[in-house]
Amino acid sequence: MKDYRVLVTGGSRGIGKATVDLYREHGYEVCAPTREEMDLSSPQSVTQFIEGNQDKRFLALINNAGINHINFIESMNAAEINEMLQVNLLSPLQLIKGFVPCMKQAGFGRVVNIGSIWGVISKPGRTGYSMTKHGVHGLTKTLALELAKDGILVNTVAPGQTLTELTKKNNSAEEIRQMARDIPLGRLAAPGEIAKAVYFLGTEENTYITGQELVVDGGLTIQ
Repeated sequence: MKDYRVLVTGGSRGIGKATVDLYREHGYEVCAPTREEMDLSSPQSVTQFIEGNQDKRFLALINNAGINHINFIESMNAAEINEMLQVNLLSPLQLIKGFVPCMKQAGFGRVVNIGSIWGVISKPGRTGYSMTKHGVHGLTKTLALELAKDGILVNTVAPGQTLTELTKKNNSAEEIRQMARDIPLGRLAAPGEIAKAVYFLGTEENTYITGQELVVDGGLTIQ
């Protein structure tokens, strides 16, 4: 059923890029808009993208883009909170709402929302991020129920510690080694390993899984 397009947000690096590459390797046409083409922090920009792409036949939507401002509660400010809410939660909702009519018309759709282990467990400084990622899975569960009759399956993939460019940039080699020691499998995930889970849930290979949160974390959260 490769006659439809896949929309992936945040597809220029990390898990998003690995997901784009995997879909393309399997013959799908993928749209991964740049920030200039769609700024997820701006509801108006998202609306413009939706209105300008109604003819694209997006039947798979991967809401991958996200931001994480790490701050303790006393240091959080309204701008950071609002930006995380908009990018991590409200824009995915807006995109689903915008492209669901096309999926309903086709009687087929796959939506994969990228959550996080910090929406399953948490740690100090993750108030805003954990809040939005919990919200992402709430969105998944409700829409899975609403859209099941239309052949649209909605799921969450919650990645654990992943060895992306951003992880390498934000952490020293010793900090990354410590992360690995905390994971039962003894290493961080490769972006492609997360992408495989996203791809399965977000294609016609998935025929019966909906409303679920798949945690891909090497066993970190079961300890």
